[in-house]
Amino acid sequence: MKYQFKVTQTENSSLSKVDFNNLPFGKTFSDHMFVADYIDGHWTNMEIRPVAPIPTHPGNMAWHYGQEIFEGMKATRDAEGTPLLYRPEKHAKRINYSARRMAMPEIPEDLFIQAVNTIVYMEKAWIPPQPGSALYIRPFMYATDETIGVKASDTYRFIIFVMPVGPYYSQPVKLLAQDIYVRAVVGGVGDAKTAGNYAASLLPATMARKEGYDQVMWLDAIHKKYIQEIGTMNIFFVIGDEVVTPNLDGAILDGITRDSVITMLKDWGVRVSERPITIDEVVEAFKAGILVEAFGTGTAAVIAPVAKIKYKDTVMELDQNIDKISTKVYNTVNGIRNRTIEDKFGWIIPARP
Repeated sequence: MKYQFKVTQTENSSLSKVDFNNLPFGKTFSDHMFVADYIDGHWTNMEIRPVAPIPTHPGNMAWHYGQEIFEGMKATRDAEGTPLLYRPEKHAKRINYSARRMAMPEIPEDLFIQAVNTIVYMEKAWIPPQPGSALYIRPFMYATDETIGVKASDTYRFIIFVMPVGPYYSQPVKLLAQDIYVRAVVGGVGDAKTAGNYAASLLPATMARKEGYDQVMWLDAIHKKYIQEIGTMNIFFVIGDEVVTPNLDGAILDGITRDSVITMLKDWGVRVSERPITIDEVVEAFKAGILVEAFGTGTAAVIAPVAKIKYKDTVMELDQNIDKISTKVYNTVNGIRNRTIEDKFGWIIPARP
């Protein structure tokens, strides 16, 4: 189905003010955003308009009861300047999984993909050409009822804005295994991409940074030993000749980059396992000299090598100079995204108006 979007162009573009060689992540917004409202059981008022603050009533239910979900996507461009989307259908499915879990209406997949295509094509001049940079796409939905009372909202707003960004991490990351606070439990909302998951992570992440670490590595809530994910990414370990990532158990986000990495590793004939892995297994592998490397995966970070992991009194420093699986994965993902490597998996979709 083809949807009709009202389009209002900005009168004062800020594109000329952008230094594409100096793009701190998440600070620069493009000119336009897509907006749609869910009213009386239907998506309506679909438009692209200049980026601007959104007036919100103080009784807005999202502020008080946390009904908010989002996605993180990236657009790149090839040598001819064609804007490219990476697995948009997977993001459409995942935002609807989050919507169902948070008692919110689903967004028709064709509407989601058309809106992403349209805003990215319209803002294609904002896609940075520098290696490792991209146009970050943030679709999100939040409750809009003006009611105080614990229930699902009847109305919602769906917005997409885009941002030119540089690399999320400029150096290999250092992780602190968290064994006091927990991120999520099976049966909770850990596998939904909802704001509250990230709000709950802020204090432990702040504590980790005070100790000189970049991020928290989360352990499970029951046994405090099974590794879940990093604060901003899924995680992989290379132990001997096996690549291990925690299995999706209902408390771990189903990362699109995670899925891509697993697919590529299997295609290369690498032994890869999705299974429970404990922090004790990782410590033992490190002491035995078979913990070859660790790396995080995510849309924002793409692939982030891990330089150090601390758990209680054990500090595991990983050699960054050896040939790494993470380097090959990083180069392959980025090569597919800018069409310098064959997209044998059919992941890249040119953005169309």
